[in-house]
Amino acid sequence: MTTQPLLRPARVDDVEAIVGLIRELAEFEQLTHLVEATPQRLRPHLFGDRPSAECVVADDRGELVAFALFFGNFSTFLARPGLYLEDLYVRPSHRGRGLGKALLDHLGALAVERGCGRFEWSVLDWNADAIAFYERMGATVMPDWRICRISGERLAAFAPQTVR
Repeated sequence: MTTQPLLRPARVDDVEAIVGLIRELAEFEQLTHLVEATPQRLRPHLFGDRPSAECVVADDRGELVAFALFFGNFSTFLARPGLYLEDLYVRPSHRGRGLGKALLDHLGALAVERGCGRFEWSVLDWNADAIAFYERMGATVMPDWRICRISGERLAAFAPQTVR
């Protein structure tokens, strides 16, 4: 009988392994060309003076085998905070053991504990297995909503504008 990996908040000494898992996720999603994450870049956002994200990891006897990186957002319609899951990844060798469900359950409970009105995330439209899994977990895939994004040079073009 194998023991289930321990879910725990990420620690600063986990950052290098988390970046490794992020790269594995990017390979799976065929998005490696977009990865700019390095331990030096990620560390201040998880553990700096003003962290902008949090991370829960699955630790299998000292080896990180899964992670969920998330942050707070806000719903104006509900006038309540929310929790947004940016990425969840389980190594192929550890899939089918309930880790994805355990991570989602953990974050859902955290959202309730924090008084959140929503727990949300995105899923690639071609990832039918993930969509089916999320629907089994009780999630509604929002067919009418699309993600809008500005990044790179287009985002930098906003810099000269003053904020009033």
